[in-house]
Parts: sequence; structure tokens; C-alpha cells
Amino acid sequence: MSVSPAPVSPAVGSAPTQADLLDFVRRTAADAGLIASLPLDPEGRTWVRLEGPGGSEAWLIGWPPGSGTGWHDHADSVGAFVTASGELTEYSLAVRLPADGWRTLELTEDVDRERRLPAGKGRSFGRHHVHEVLNASADRHAVSVHAYYPPLPRIRRFSRTGPVLRLEQVERPEDWQ
Repeated sequence: MSVSPAPVSPAVGSAPTQADLLDFVRRTAADAGLIASLPLDPEGRTWVRLEGPGGSEAWLIGWPPGSGTGWHDHADSVGAFVTASGELTEYSLAVRLPADGWRTLELTEDVDRERRLPAGKGRSFGRHHVHEVLNASADRHAVSVHAYYPPLPRIRRFSRTGPVLRLEQVERPEDWQ
């Protein structure tokens, strides 16, 4: 199912910026009818693809209580997301990882960041942003809107034990669409 909220138009011929994506997800998250239309599953995350601005990839995602993404990045895409209902928590790393050629990294101290994102709050991020997003609520779904440009070429999934980050899997679009 693909849904088309009111488009944001970057300058003709230009790629959407992080600011364009953040504006799009904020406006889309404020569309109460669209947010309410997302089917919510008590067991797993649900998602609907949206038409993003300027050829970007966008998603409306439902998060049951206690669900999360695990550590991952979005490869060469920039992105933005906003919590539309409920509250999400984002844990991120304030470090740029090498693009390729590694399986295990030991992180230095003071790279961990935590953001609580109640309804209406969100953020944009640059290429190779490593994070995990969680709905820590024990009894309430959360819904969020996400956009990425260029459309996601891959997602790298990581495991983390203390300061050690391990590359576990590389997913391609055919794995999640």
C-alpha cells in the first residue's frame, strides 16, 4: 500500500536535503487521519510506504510496546524521522564508521547519545548515522514517519556488546520491501 501525503517540493532538479526530509516527516506526522489509518499489530512492527519528496523513500511505521530496530545505519542515505504518536527513544553513536571493509570495531568512550522523542519530536541525520530506535512503553503503541534520500541502497545491521560493535548483516531493498 502506498500513501501520498501532500508533497514537499525541493528546488526543481535538486535532491531533497535533510531539512526537506525533516519538514516532510513533521507535516506527515501531523496528519491525524493518515496516522490513524496505519494498522497496528500487537506482536510486530507494521509499515506502509509513503511517497516522499523529490524521489525520497518514506515510511509510516507502527511500533508495538517493547519493539525496536536493533543497531543499524542507512548507508549513503540522509534521513529524518518524527514520532507521530506515543514516544520513541533513539540511541545513537557520535562517530562516523568506516563505509566498508570491517567486521568488528571497538568504540571509544563518550560516543553514546540518547534522545527521547515524544509525539511531534524528531530529528534528521547524515550519511552512515548509526542508531537504534525503541518503543520502551510497556503498554502503548508508537507511530512514526521516516524519509531517506537517496532511497535506501542497503541497511547494515550491527550487534553491540559494551564498546564492541560488530557488523552482522547487510540488507538490500528486496529484503524489506
